[in-house]
Amino acid sequence: MVDTWAADSMFPESLLAGIGLQPTTSHGYVLADGRRMELPYAQALIDIDGARWVCPVIFGPGEDALLGATTLEVFKLVADPNTQQLLPARSSPLGGGGRFQR
Repeated sequence: MVDTWAADSMFPESLLAGIGLQPTTSHGYVLADGRRMELPYAQALIDIDGARWVCPVIFGPGEDALLGATTLEVFKLVADPNTQQLLPARSSPLGGGGRFQR
């Protein structure tokens, strides 16, 4: 599942532990239903269609997995809600439009 409102990607804790990944810290998250949870967090090597990047991952409490906005940005992908596909981004934001000042 892809959730463009979620900052980080989440995978089942059992899956991440099964490949030997250990949490490095925890972070507070607000769930879709408004509940707040402190969840384990780490960096993982993710492979999507042969491209590999290190991305932040949440150790999820259930069996659901989702790709969040950070992973999509790292892989330069966008979610097309009409076709329900991940597509290459045509361009990416660069900078905030501000000027560097000394």
